[in-house]
Amino acid sequence: MIRSMYSGVTGLQNHQQKLDVIGNNIANVNTFGFKKGRYTFQDMLSQTVQGASGSGGDLGGTNPRQIGLGVQTGSIDTIHTQGALQPTGRELDLGIAGDGYFRVGPNGAADEDILYTRAGNFYLDGDGNIVNSNGNYLLDGNGSNITIPSTAESFSIGSNGVVFAVGGPDAGEVGTIQLATFPNPEGLEKVGGNLYRPSPNSGAPGDPVTPGEGGSGNLVAGALEMSNVDLSEEFVEMITAQRGLQANSRIITTSDEVLQELLNLK
Repeated sequence: MIRSMYSGVTGLQNHQQKLDVIGNNIANVNTFGFKKGRYTFQDMLSQTVQGASGSGGDLGGTNPRQIGLGVQTGSIDTIHTQGALQPTGRELDLGIAGDGYFRVGPNGAADEDILYTRAGNFYLDGDGNIVNSNGNYLLDGNGSNITIPSTAESFSIGSNGVVFAVGGPDAGEVGTIQLATFPNPEGLEKVGGNLYRPSPNSGAPGDPVTPGEGGSGNLVAGALEMSNVDLSEEFVEMITAQRGLQANSRIITTSDEVLQELLNLK
């Protein structure tokens, strides 16, 4: 009976964490390049009341008798499925149709200083460098920033990541956006600002690749990848988490009522 009360407590705690994950998903439903989280449960240790026995003589075997001691976090996954590409018509809005991540960081960044993102809303700074909303440079395959010459009349970005300056004395190719891929993208660690960094379980990024090659997706200029959060799915998960909280709170109150009855025996 006391075991049931503490099992209910673990149920409350873990269903609250599931609601936290759901709430974050819903809060980021309109965040460019956001990848939703998923919370899973697993049971905790079980107390063995009687062990299993094998068959022998005139009797058959018996199964173990065990009482579970509650629930715990199984995993909190980041689901890296493709989000919908929303056309914007803006030349510095870039979506990735397929696998891969933009590489951002300081100019000439070492590998450990590079961060990765699926959010393709980029901008030009005062020097013509392509940067993200936090001011990090969009990097080419050599870790260098990509600069649009001030003399250029306009520019274009191809599906293979090649950036062309149009018009003026410096017209021509000015850089190539290259993507990073990982052996296990779900192992990437979120650091905020729509950015990821490698973790021991994501594996190191391979050599930067031209979009469309090496298993990476193509660039889609004039479009942004939206969040992959499905609101209908999140609301259903919210209902199940809420009912789980209610059921576990009922376990605690019922156990308390049994304790009260025991106290009233005398």
